Amino acid sequence: MVTVVQNAQVLLLAAVLLAACLAKLAVRAPAEADHVHGVPLPAGARQATVLRNSRSAGVGLGVMEGVLGLALLVTSHVSVRIATAVGFAVATWAVSELRAHRPDAGCGCFGGLSTKPVGRRTVARAMLLTAAAVASLWAPYAGLDVLRFDQARVGLALVLAVELALFAALSPELATLFGRHARPRTSCARRRSPLAETYATLRDSRAWARHENAVTSAVPVDVWREGCWRFLVFPGRRGEQALEIVFAVSTAERDREVRAAVVDAGVELGAGAGTGADHDVPRAGDDPETRTSLASAAL
Repeated sequence: MVTVVQNAQVLLLAAVLLAACLAKLAVRAPAEADHVHGVPLPAGARQATVLRNSRSAGVGLGVMEGVLGLALLVTSHVSVRIATAVGFAVATWAVSELRAHRPDAGCGCFGGLSTKPVGRRTVARAMLLTAAAVASLWAPYAGLDVLRFDQARVGLALVLAVELALFAALSPELATLFGRHARPRTSCARRRSPLAETYATLRDSRAWARHENAVTSAVPVDVWREGCWRFLVFPGRRGEQALEIVFAVSTAERDREVRAAVVDAGVELGAGAGTGADHDVPRAGDDPETRTSLASAAL
């Protein structure tokens, strides 16, 4: 049974790689910005975004995936299996970076079909495919040989059917491919996010629980929104030290994240601090550089 499962991984990985190759070559992914309202993305997210935006990189990656997929079908050489495992491990890192730092961006895993924001399903899919690639290292047959020589064909078909069903369940691209989504999802940068929703998300988060005892006011001294994040600055104190605690709350429709940073209370927030009003455009007296540094610290 173990051999049957290992052989099934070879066929699964070959199918996924060939499908990814065809999608990347046939459907171009839309470009994504490497800044959000002037706030530069973290290094890991910028690297993943550059790779995603480059058409030549996308075509090259698609060709490499196609070559690996074909190689899995025709040879059982260990170098092909190792290259596949490394490739899926890198893909897992890339989608994890996008989920952490670019909740508004698609992963581009299947070219222009992968436009929906990276979620838990996409990360879980990449992790499971990496595990399948590791399991395939010990498979005795190449993909085509599995179909010709494996005697346990019923068991192989059952294992492969279950894995393909799981792959389909974890793939938001299918809804795009077959046009089954009821309405296009609004980008988190443009989505209407009421301030009450942000407060509810913040106070239910681990970041708030971690810093709640240091917060000295229930009302933030400043609130603003940039791209897919709303930032809230609360006064705080630890011992004799005055602090400002900056919370970054995602404005995504689902799987909203909350991050926090503690900064020196001596940072000048500009005129209008203390109003607690939400605004998208800097007000007279606001310091854009201060806001950029606070946003970068929180992210």
